[in-house]
Amino acid sequence: MSRHHHHHDHGGDRRLSAAVVVNLGLTVAQVAGGLLSGSLALIADALHNLSDAMSLIIALVARRIARRPPDARMTFGYARAETVAALINYTTLILIALYLGYEAVAGLISPDPVGGWIMIVVAGIALVVDLVTAALTYAMSKQSQNIRAAFLHNLADALGSVAVIVAGVLVLLHDWWRVDSIATLGIAGYVLWMSATEIGGVIRILMLGAPDEPSTGEVIGAIRGVDGVGDVHHAHLWQMEEHATALQAHVTLDAGRWGNADAIKAEIKVRLRERFGIGHATLELECARHGCVDAAVVGHGDS
Repeated sequence: MSRHHHHHDHGGDRRLSAAVVVNLGLTVAQVAGGLLSGSLALIADALHNLSDAMSLIIALVARRIARRPPDARMTFGYARAETVAALINYTTLILIALYLGYEAVAGLISPDPVGGWIMIVVAGIALVVDLVTAALTYAMSKQSQNIRAAFLHNLADALGSVAVIVAGVLVLLHDWWRVDSIATLGIAGYVLWMSATEIGGVIRILMLGAPDEPSTGEVIGAIRGVDGVGDVHHAHLWQMEEHATALQAHVTLDAGRWGNADAIKAEIKVRLRERFGIGHATLELECARHGCVDAAVVGHGDS
């Protein structure tokens, strides 16, 4: 099983490495095409494509770091390296989108002539590369927040390439130079919306937030439903990483049940694992007579 997982990880690394190479080559071609044609949208697409390549490099490095086992310095392991990488990538996307929006507005106010055919040819090549890169990363993006951030970088770039092609056609047919800036503004708006939507989940993990599912109330309710449990308090539910939820809580046993403490704890852990997939649960058991008094149900509080 572990050998298969190891092979799968390195297969994913090879796909990411291939995507990095083609995106760096495309960035050079797009910048050259943008300078020759005078197209802001093409240069904007090139900048975004460069960010695609950088996001893929960050994702690749983070995947390798995340596979390191826990040690004395990082007792939970290194899996959150992928969450940090996702935060870096989404933040970069937001900054790029704001910059492109600024340049697009300036282009609307004072448009410059652009070469339509160069825009169309280079953006067409870019679209093919974007689709190849998306194919390389799509399957992995379903399981990894880190790869999903890189995949969305690339998806936005593919849409940007389509916008540049449309803009190039309109320039050729009607000399509508402002459409270049309008396309850029559209790219910037979409990237900004997409990044703002996704970054919240990344920040919540880094802030030790609870997952969307299961809710803290559901988990506490399930523990209280175990025979012999009188109360639950000082509960902490958080995502250790994208696919691993952890729990820490005080559990007060009913009067006369202290002799069954080990069995009750085992039942709680089985229920948490089978119902919610929570495999990391630290439970502090208290007897009915010496349990915390007026303790907060969630988080720290007076006891």
